[in-house]
Amino acid sequence: MIMLKRMNPTLAAFVLILIIGAGASAEEGMYPMNELGTLDLEAAGLEIEPVAIYNPDGLGLVDGICKMGGCTGSFVSDQGLILTNHHCAFRAISDASTAGHDYLAEGFSARTGADEFPALGYTVRITESYRDVSAEVLGAVTAKMTPLERTQAIEKKMKEISLAEEKKRPGKRAEVNEMFIGKSYVLFIYTYLKDVRLVYAPPKAIGNFGGETDNWIWPRHSGDFSFMRAYVGPDGEPAEYSADNVPYRPEVVLKVSGAGVDDGDFVFIFGYPGSTYRHRTAAFLEYLTGTYMPFTVDWYGWQIDHLENLAPGDRDRQLALAARVKGLHNTFKNYRGKLQGVDRLDLLAKKRAEEGRLQEFIEADPDRRERYGEVLASLDEYYRERSADIPSELWLRYMLRSPRIMSAALTVWENAQEKGKPEMERERAYMDRNIDQTINRLKVIADNFDAEADRLIMTDLLLRAGDLEEWADMEVLDGLTGLDGVEAAGNYLGGMFADTDLMQQEYLLKAMEMSPTELEELQDPFLELAAALYGPWVSEREEDKSRKGELDQLQAALVDVRQEFLGTDFVPDANGTLRFTYGSIEGYSPQDAVWKTPLTSVRGIMEKDTGVAPFAVPELMKELIAAEDFGTFASDDLGGVPVNILYSTDTTGGNSGSPVFNATGEIVGLNFDRSWEATINDFAWDHSYSRSIGVDIRYVLWVTWKIGGAERLLAEMGVAPDVVKSEPGPDADQQ
Repeated sequence: MIMLKRMNPTLAAFVLILIIGAGASAEEGMYPMNELGTLDLEAAGLEIEPVAIYNPDGLGLVDGICKMGGCTGSFVSDQGLILTNHHCAFRAISDASTAGHDYLAEGFSARTGADEFPALGYTVRITESYRDVSAEVLGAVTAKMTPLERTQAIEKKMKEISLAEEKKRPGKRAEVNEMFIGKSYVLFIYTYLKDVRLVYAPPKAIGNFGGETDNWIWPRHSGDFSFMRAYVGPDGEPAEYSADNVPYRPEVVLKVSGAGVDDGDFVFIFGYPGSTYRHRTAAFLEYLTGTYMPFTVDWYGWQIDHLENLAPGDRDRQLALAARVKGLHNTFKNYRGKLQGVDRLDLLAKKRAEEGRLQEFIEADPDRRERYGEVLASLDEYYRERSADIPSELWLRYMLRSPRIMSAALTVWENAQEKGKPEMERERAYMDRNIDQTINRLKVIADNFDAEADRLIMTDLLLRAGDLEEWADMEVLDGLTGLDGVEAAGNYLGGMFADTDLMQQEYLLKAMEMSPTELEELQDPFLELAAALYGPWVSEREEDKSRKGELDQLQAALVDVRQEFLGTDFVPDANGTLRFTYGSIEGYSPQDAVWKTPLTSVRGIMEKDTGVAPFAVPELMKELIAAEDFGTFASDDLGGVPVNILYSTDTTGGNSGSPVFNATGEIVGLNFDRSWEATINDFAWDHSYSRSIGVDIRYVLWVTWKIGGAERLLAEMGVAPDVVKSEPGPDADQQ
């Protein structure tokens, strides 16, 4: 069951039961932490008590991790040092970089605490406790409500519960998350840290070795890791960035092991996986693979082609665009993998067959037929309607989000509308508790703004609108879609860009304080376009909420009847909340007569070296490998330092940065990716092909020591005292 962490045990009776059925695979599942008691982890290979991992009445290993943006991080020292992925710190590295100090290319290493670079817009969340609030949330719903009213009532109740909890717990952050759609809701309490700084990142040639060519591919040789640090005010309370802040003191520090892992070793992971869709229907899968993902792949591919080489010779512009392009690449390749995986596994046919058996089960009983007879048919119809609307819906979303200037303009305009409403009625981004994050996002957008990139994107979107009946003749576009060809559209937009100051940070922040009338008086062309599109945007959002109200009831009914059909309850889909998964270090066979072993080494790096990015090995690394200067971090079996590891845990996006633990609870790796075949994990998991990829901790330590010269970090983590001299941590600079 989803139990209460550090709460009175008598309250557990109110919690939703989610016990895993006896037939579930030992490794499958992103389990809520309290599920550890239902799993035979000792038989799987765990050598410590499960309570040492998660203790509902005290502290466990899980208290040493955090959520950082869309990634996971681990506290690896008592001075707030966080180990996470290079790609999770990528924007912070590029933000710190200039053409004169290109930390993305050269790597970044803060020699002292005073040199650690503020990572604007990064936050750290540490899960403190959670409890089921399903009865409270669903108690706000009445049978007479329309689907839209239902969604609005649930949203309002979730906000009320969160704000009430924060009032009782000053300084904490409260969020209610939907677990099973329309069925169960859990309140999470977080410590929320807002001063995060970059400490160490290897050069991109190490941190992203192989680039997009190797992304989602095994064998892999990427040093995808970085170190960051969380800070708090001098009083120990969360605070915005200040030079007077001091390192955060985590309640639990995770032990880093220099021993590494071997083939067959038991491992486990916990972190904050994003979204999975395993309890959805074949109709949902058809909707995604037939319209949503192909449309997105096409649009992201177009942007990559046009943005990747936009600024030859201008390194500052390239750095400003780097995080944007990297994010496009990751989604683009992930979606392509999913599309191929659904086809390769014939997943649609399998889901349809399962649903056929489920429908037979429903029809076999009059009571079930009365309650559930139309559920699957209704879901089919729901997603058919969604598919038909996708081109128009996504065009509007991309017009208001893909050009950064339009994203900023919409935020400014929407903020002016929302701030006049009562707190509970505002969209989340504009609530008082969230507005600082929204403003920080705008600062990041302004700092990395590239007018030519946005002009290219908007030009293409305007031309695409001409092929969409809903937008071709819309008055809100004021004739823009009628422009004849790329040159005419580009010239028109050139005039708009010449007449705006919106992306100047001071101007942008002042605009966030203005009323709608004051914004209209600015006569900014992008604010005017955002205002014109705001009506359709709000209508689409309200339609989405109405659809969600309809979907919630159908999906909740589907869960009920599937549990009855299967004779077991099951784990909710991942949703960005804390989860646990376990497996083994092991290879796999992606095709006939091919077996991929589970560890790579620095030898493989040299075999891939071409001297040209993304396979250009830094000269210092070549020298160290040639000299076999590995310290204590080499593997005799591999003949050098292990680089990446492969394991059968159940992960998805959001598990980036999750620590990989050995049987005794020590960090032996850092999760960062999945194999190509496992891109399908969001829809289905199977031991034969689902593999996750991590950086071997020995490579992390070796690179930090030998390439980065960051001995102070290894000493701070208490690693390899025989080869590392002891140096003070950042507190020495704070005294």
